[in-house]
Amino acid sequence: MRSMLTATLMFAAAGTSAPAQITAPATVGAKPKPVATVPVRPALQTPAETAAAMAQAERLAIQSDLAWVGQYNGAITGEVSERMVTAIREFQKARGSKPTGVLNPQERGVLAETAKRRQDNVGWKIVTEAGTGARLGLPTKLVPQQSFEADAAKWGSSTGTIQIQLSRRKEANPTTAKLADHEKHEPAERKVEYTVVKPDFFVLSGLQGLKKFYVRGQHKGDEVRILTILYDQATEGTVQPVVIAMSSAFNPFPTGAQIAGPPPRKGVEYGTGVVVSDDGAIIADRQVTDGCLTIAIAGYGNADRLAEDKEHDLAVLRIYGARGLKPLGLNNGAAKSAVEITGIADPQNQGGGAAVSSVKASITPVGSGNELALSPAPAVGFSGAAALDGDGKFAGIALLKPVVVAGPANAAPAAQAALVSADTVREFLRANGVATTDGSTAAKASVVRVICVRK
Repeated sequence: MRSMLTATLMFAAAGTSAPAQITAPATVGAKPKPVATVPVRPALQTPAETAAAMAQAERLAIQSDLAWVGQYNGAITGEVSERMVTAIREFQKARGSKPTGVLNPQERGVLAETAKRRQDNVGWKIVTEAGTGARLGLPTKLVPQQSFEADAAKWGSSTGTIQIQLSRRKEANPTTAKLADHEKHEPAERKVEYTVVKPDFFVLSGLQGLKKFYVRGQHKGDEVRILTILYDQATEGTVQPVVIAMSSAFNPFPTGAQIAGPPPRKGVEYGTGVVVSDDGAIIADRQVTDGCLTIAIAGYGNADRLAEDKEHDLAVLRIYGARGLKPLGLNNGAAKSAVEITGIADPQNQGGGAAVSSVKASITPVGSGNELALSPAPAVGFSGAAALDGDGKFAGIALLKPVVVAGPANAAPAAQAALVSADTVREFLRANGVATTDGSTAAKASVVRVICVRK
């Protein structure tokens, strides 16, 4: 929580100088006359001077909060500006206070509380995008839908009124001027109303068809990363403060220790499991079920993890005494050019729900062809989902893959989702004594939500 001002922000004295003395000429033998003093009136500070006396962190916090309440639409840099002072006055006017341009402690508290409430309303979070390592702020409640591809990460509202994309590409000898010029005309229906081109970044905004758009881009060497926000004009009152916050939070090339490794695991993580036998065996994602204090199968109770395959990231879970299980027939399907993936998305992606859904994905061999990439990647929570081929036969298990969070900027993008083939799954289950069936139970009846609790 941001620190509050520890003292009232008000017009302060610039300082008090030593009193000036006026002394009458001395007369020999005469009694000295009293010394007369003339006080010096201190100069009053302007609002800008008062702001300049604050710590930069507090100026940043005030600018950010003013943006969230809709009074400030400038860059959140912590630098003192007339725009910042004007925004403070507008906030004071809106509250019926005297527009001094300087926040007193009560006003500062109201501003912070109002901004925090609006952040909570949209689900504001700073996240690290796994494919690029870029850091950005996201209104997670406004854009619960997400998908990941080799060259882009996308978030959107269920109705498509708000769309966010973080894209990456390589380009020979890029400059921000060239990148900005390209984005002005891609797509062709863009009408640019605002442009800023700096040596290290560029910003464009305007209209794209019937939607408003905002683009911020940057390059490092030949690596280009661009954040694009599209939103319906009817949502402008809600989205505009978010756009300002996202622009300021966007860090496409974070600096610091470049230690390669998977992102930190969540305290509670959701995945999908597939029931594969009548006696309670479930095939699931090994990484989703790693380090769990408890593994629960929604609707059935706790499960034990009996075996794992580290090479293919598979795990066998077992629940005991459960009734009504419907194992999926692991008949001889095979991955072809595309599959249908059936799983259960993370609760956050479906408003707290637990509905089973299916999505289609294409298959692409990676490297030597032993690994199969899925595109587009299914939603978070689908890791461990069942994949069926075009004939409705079991083709394998879909896994969402944790990727390197930090590493060389020019590293090739890793696959966001992979398919473990049906043959690999059957061999793993057979090696661990799981008796499967070749029945034809529908995948939607056989998938279950896997919940890992780590703390």
